[in-house]
Amino acid sequence: MLIGYARVSSNDQNLDLQTDALKKAGCTKIFSDKISGMGKKRPGLDEVLSHLRTGDTFVIWKLDRLGRNLKELISMVGKFDKEGIHFQSTTDGIDTTTPVGRFFFHVMASLAQMERELLIERTKAGLAAAKKRGRVGGRKRLMTPSKVEAAKKLLAQGMPPKEVANNLGVSIPTLYRWCPASDNTRSLLELDIV
Repeated sequence: MLIGYARVSSNDQNLDLQTDALKKAGCTKIFSDKISGMGKKRPGLDEVLSHLRTGDTFVIWKLDRLGRNLKELISMVGKFDKEGIHFQSTTDGIDTTTPVGRFFFHVMASLAQMERELLIERTKAGLAAAKKRGRVGGRKRLMTPSKVEAAKKLLAQGMPPKEVANNLGVSIPTLYRWCPASDNTRSLLELDIV
């Protein structure tokens, strides 16, 4: 069974061009969305995906109607392949029921994989170069060594943890991460405060 999907980005756009092309391609059912492709929730797409069965062919008018990026497209078509569902894009001339169509998607999947690996490689190289220059990734730490020392002293003097955290401008969990409660109890015992 040929099942179609059409999407436009806003309510004031018209689906007629796509639905006409999908009917011409032989689709017996057509689902649609009037929503941006960037959104995670696409009810029409969710509905068509729930209707697809092994042996069905999922048909779209153009690749960009299904997903905004190559990774998303490859992932979805890969899932179709595992479930025995074929894929067609009428405008782009892609049809995974043919050897050329399958080859095209394998090439696209290989390119996407290579891009992911190159991105990881570039990221690692950038982090290594930054580390050589003495830069450490991540957010700047709120608790400096002097703040940790001050917090330990204030806690040892009996100041409530909430006040210590407020004075240092940190949350109570951050305070306890750097000055665990077990350490504070030990410090209080050493000073004979408890």
